[in-house]
Amino acid sequence: MSASRSRVSGKSAPNKSEKSAGAEYGEASIRVLKGLEPVRQRPGMYTRTENPLHIIQEVIDNSADEILAGYGTRIDVTVLADGAVSVEDDGRGIPVGNHPEEKVPVVEIVFTRLHAGGKFDKRAGGAYSFSGGLHGVGVSVTNALSRRLEVVVWRDKREHTIAFSGGEVIEPLRSRAIAAGAARQSGTRVTVWPDSKYFDSPKVSVDELERLLRSKAILMPGTQVSLRVASSGLERTWRFEGGLGEYLLGAVGGELLTPLFEAEGYAPADDATFAEGEGANWVLAWTDEGPVARESFVNLIPTTAGGTHEAGLREGVYNAVRAFAEAHGSLPKGIRLLPEDVFNRVSFVLSAKVLDPQFQGQIKERLNSRDAVRLVASFVRPQLEFWLNQHPEYGRRIAELAVQQAQARNRALQKIEKRKSSAVAVLPGKLTDCESTEIARNELFLVEGDSAGGSAKMGRDKEYQAILPLRGKVLNTWEVERDRLFGNAEVHDIAVAIGVDPHGPTDAVDLGGLRYGKVCILADADVDGAHIQVLLLTLFFRHFPRLIEAGHVYVARPPLFRLDVGPQGKRPARRLYCLDEDERLATLAKLKDEGVRVEGVEIGRFKGLGEMTAQQLWETTMNPDTRRLLPVALGALDERATVDTMTMLMGRGEASARRSWLEAHGNEVEVDV
Repeated sequence: MSASRSRVSGKSAPNKSEKSAGAEYGEASIRVLKGLEPVRQRPGMYTRTENPLHIIQEVIDNSADEILAGYGTRIDVTVLADGAVSVEDDGRGIPVGNHPEEKVPVVEIVFTRLHAGGKFDKRAGGAYSFSGGLHGVGVSVTNALSRRLEVVVWRDKREHTIAFSGGEVIEPLRSRAIAAGAARQSGTRVTVWPDSKYFDSPKVSVDELERLLRSKAILMPGTQVSLRVASSGLERTWRFEGGLGEYLLGAVGGELLTPLFEAEGYAPADDATFAEGEGANWVLAWTDEGPVARESFVNLIPTTAGGTHEAGLREGVYNAVRAFAEAHGSLPKGIRLLPEDVFNRVSFVLSAKVLDPQFQGQIKERLNSRDAVRLVASFVRPQLEFWLNQHPEYGRRIAELAVQQAQARNRALQKIEKRKSSAVAVLPGKLTDCESTEIARNELFLVEGDSAGGSAKMGRDKEYQAILPLRGKVLNTWEVERDRLFGNAEVHDIAVAIGVDPHGPTDAVDLGGLRYGKVCILADADVDGAHIQVLLLTLFFRHFPRLIEAGHVYVARPPLFRLDVGPQGKRPARRLYCLDEDERLATLAKLKDEGVRVEGVEIGRFKGLGEMTAQQLWETTMNPDTRRLLPVALGALDERATVDTMTMLMGRGEASARRSWLEAHGNEVEVDV
C-alpha cells in the first residue's frame, strides 16, 4: 500500500550480522553528479525516451520564444539524411560573449549547464517576458543526450560556431566576419544528432514533428515555418493569417451549432492581480454530434494533458452559459446544469500566455500554475456572456444543448436502483453532506479536527464535496475484530458515511451502497497529520480493502508553507504554497534565479489545517483543478508480505521488530520534528 508519506517494504528487518556484511557506507560512498551527468544517468526524468522528438522540440521552442518576444519571422527545420535535425531561426542569436560571472561564453553555458538561460529574468526589460522553454533546462538536456550538437550563431555582424558531444565542448567557440551581403545577418542554427543509446528509437517521428510545426505556425500568425526531410524529399511550409479559428475549423467534426466564438484577453499594465500581458486567446465551437477537437498551449508549448488553463476555460464557459440560461429562462424545472453538461460538446483551441508557467514534470504536458484558472476564467466569462446576449439565438442553442446533456445524465442516474429506505442507516450528525447524487463525482473528506472541518465546510463545493470532521487520533484497528469496530464512534461514523460495511479481502461485499466516488484523507502536513493518515490507511487496508482495490481512497496533500513574494517588475505580488521543506527550498532557489531578493520573501508555516482560510484550503487542497490528490493503491509486494509488514508496523506486540526495522531503515525517513 502506498500513500503520500511512506512506502512499505516487504523485506524483513535485517539483523546485525547481515548489516555488517554489507558494503561500507562512508564519506567516499557519496557521489556528486556534476554538469549534465544527472541527465545522462536518468534521462527519463527530463524527457521522453520513446524517440528524440522532445529534445528537438526544446530547440524549436527556443526559436519560437524569440518570435514570441517580437524578434524573428521564420523557423526552418531540416531532417538530414543521417538522422540529424537542424533548427534555424532569424532571431537575435544566442549571446556569445563571456558571462560576467562565469567567465566563459554564454552560448557554452546555455548548452552545458542545467538551470541557466535567459528566461529566469521576469523583470521589466528582461530578455523574455513570456517564454515556453524550460527556463534553462531544455537545450542543455538536448545537448546531454546527443552524440553531437553543433551551434551556429549570427550576431553582431559575425558568424560564431561551437560544437559539443555528450554535453561536452569538443570544438571551442570560433568567430569570423559575415559578408555585408550575406543572406543571414542574425539568428541561430542548432543541429542535433540524438544519441541512440538513450532512446527506444533514434529516429524522430516526422508525422509528429510536422504536427508540432504546423501548430507553431497557427499560433504565431504571420510566421513562416518550414519542414524539409532529406531522405524522402518531403517539403512543407506553413504561414497562417487566420490563426486559431482557421485551425479549429479544419479539425472539428460535425456541423457547427453556432459560428465560432473567437476572442482574447490580456492583463493591462495597471492590473492588480496579473502581470502585464498575461492572458489568453481562444476559439470555441459547439457541435451536437461527432468527435470534439481540443488543443491547448501555454506560451506556444502544446499541453497535451491540459491543466489549469483548460480548467479556467471550462469555468469561464460554464459560468457564462449558466448565467445566460438562468437569465433567459432556458432551464426546465428540476434541471441543474453542471460544468460537464455545458462543456461536453465544446471543441476549442486555447493559447495562454503565462509569465512564469509551472508545468508538471520536465516535459511540460500539463500546466500546474494555480493562478491560470482565475486568469483564463476572468477573461473568458465576460466576453462569452456578452457574445451570448448579443446573439441570443446562439445562446439559446447552446443552452438547449447543455440542457439535453443534463437530461441524459439524469436519465442515466435514474437507472441506478436506489437502496430501500429501511436499509439506510442514519447518517452521522457531524457529517456535512453534498447535494449531488452522482456517486462517481461525489467526494468525502475525512478531516482532522473540528477547526479544520469548519474551514473545509466553508471552502468546499457543496454540490459534490462532503465533510466529516474527526476528533483526535483514530483507533488503531489493525488487531480489532470486525464485530467490535463500531464500538469506536469515529470508525462507526466513517463506515456509515461511506455506505459500505467493513469486510475482509476475500469477503463478498456489495459496493452498491457506496455514497462517494472518492474518499479523501485530509490531515495536517506535519508528523501528527502523518500519524492520522497511517491510522486511517490501516483502517481501510484492514477492514475496507475493496475500496482501495477499486481506487476510491485518496490522500489530500495540503501545503506546509506559504511564501508571500512582493512585486517584481511586471509581476505583481504573489502567494506561493509548498508541500514540504524540499519544495520550499526548491521554490526559494527558483525565485533567486528569477532575480527575487529571497531575504524579503515572507515565509509562513501552517501549524495545521485550522490555520488556513476557507479560500486557501479550497485553492490548495480541495479544488480539483489545482489540488494535488494522491490515489492510494496496493504496492508491488504480494499480499502476504504486505500483511506481514503492516503487522510489524501496527501490531501491539511487535515493538522489538519495529525497533529493528527503524535501525535498518531510519536513515531513509524524512523527519519533521
